[in-house]
Amino acid sequence: MPLTTTYKMLRAAQKNGYAVAAFNCENMEMIQGFIAACEEMKAPLILQTTPSTIRYASVDLFRANAEAAAKNASIPVALHLDHGNTHKLAEDALAAGYTSIMIDGSHFSLEENIAFTKKTAELCAKAGIPVEGELGRVGGKEDDVSSDSAGYTDPDEALRFVKETGVFSLAIGVGTAHGVYAVKPVLNPELISVLKEKLGIPLVLHGASGLEDAVIQDCISRGICKVNIATDFRIAYTRAVREFLSKDPECIDPKKFGEAAREAVKKIAMNRIIVCGCQGRANEQ
Repeated sequence: MPLTTTYKMLRAAQKNGYAVAAFNCENMEMIQGFIAACEEMKAPLILQTTPSTIRYASVDLFRANAEAAAKNASIPVALHLDHGNTHKLAEDALAAGYTSIMIDGSHFSLEENIAFTKKTAELCAKAGIPVEGELGRVGGKEDDVSSDSAGYTDPDEALRFVKETGVFSLAIGVGTAHGVYAVKPVLNPELISVLKEKLGIPLVLHGASGLEDAVIQDCISRGICKVNIATDFRIAYTRAVREFLSKDPECIDPKKFGEAAREAVKKIAMNRIIVCGCQGRANEQ
């Protein structure tokens, strides 16, 4: 089916108490693995690309891959710009046919973040495309933005941010971090419950790779509607390629180790779908 927006996906998740799994893709094989997993699990899918992934290829190339894969799928698929860091990138993704946009001004002051986010939200609203903002810092490193510590989202600031920017969904800081956790994170899950009641919009959890399943599920029960996963897939993909070549070092056919990596990604994706509780939810869109 054609690519869809995240409006119905996240509203259904919000209404029915689960989260849509959002998977960061780096290449065609990852997209294929994610689609296959969601088809088998009858789950909605959000494919995501970051600025560095887009620099590696382009918004047009990833949109074409996602569109071709979604065309023959029976599940709803959205293509999301993750951590968009410039208005130009957001505009390019929108023009290319992305169906969901994140603009990340979390490293700015509150006033600067509002102005930065509002500009993209207004542009996307004209095209009927939902925008995700971020308030409060997610620790670790995501592409060009890094933070030594996680900053919790202030509920009053969040209410002002949502009202003044018009974002559809909000990535919140509750103690998670991007990348591999060096130490166990100190989360504030109660904050999710507070933000859910105060804001009334879909909430997004970044930095889910490496969190215990029970922790993710607790966050979902408190109001998280979208869970971003990236590092788990990078690890699985790379390990599968290394293992394949260690067993067959003379292999020169990228399709063979690409297939092994694709299957490894699919396996992890199916597990994450179950953790998010979105299996069998494809028809709720």
